[in-house]
Amino acid sequence: MIRLFVTHDLAAGREFSLDEGQSHYLAAVMRAKAGDELRVFNGRDGEWRALVAAVGKRAVALQVIDPARPQGEGPDLDLVVALVKRGALETIVEKAAELGVRRIRPVVTERTNADHIRTDRLRAIAMEASEQTGRLDVPQVLEPVKLDALVAGWEEGRRLLFCDEGGEARPVLEALEGAGEGPWAVLVGPEGGFSPRERGMLRALPYATPATLGPRILRADTAAITALALWQAKLGDWRS
Repeated sequence: MIRLFVTHDLAAGREFSLDEGQSHYLAAVMRAKAGDELRVFNGRDGEWRALVAAVGKRAVALQVIDPARPQGEGPDLDLVVALVKRGALETIVEKAAELGVRRIRPVVTERTNADHIRTDRLRAIAMEASEQTGRLDVPQVLEPVKLDALVAGWEEGRRLLFCDEGGEARPVLEALEGAGEGPWAVLVGPEGGFSPRERGMLRALPYATPATLGPRILRADTAAITALALWQAKLGDWRS
């Protein structure tokens, strides 16, 4: 069953046209025709059954039929990730969406070796991953900020799992033992790791929980996926 994320309000009987990209996908790639059924969601109104109402030269029109699933929310989990090379960053965004992250916050660190990203492409990757995995929302992908600025404006009440590979940290599952639920963020550094100054700053934060991901050196994308999976298993909706 095809699932599409749309920005339109969803209600029984509502009709709307898809944008150019989604229209091309349905008409040219999926060979959709009038009467075909699909699912649509917008992150607000749940998931709905819809039918292809018309396939035109410039746009595909849909008609919303009835609700399929009520809107729900996953865990309030952010991924804070240092900018890395494009391929690795795209993998991180895709897998973070699959793993239920609510927001993805790229940061620039002292050892960041990439200083430019295409946020629009990362948002498209997050949307496609959400469509394919059955989630009812799409994670936000925010514009990059410097690590110091992120810490200075940190949201009150949000805990931080700091993936610290510099030593003197407990394994993730041990570090999260007894940790409370609520808003969390997972922080993964660049390929070169955090600088000594950054490590000191992060370890001094009262809301930060330093943890190690094991005895081996992990690529940034592997580290992000591993940390998110372990957090979900310990505190997230994998327990449901």
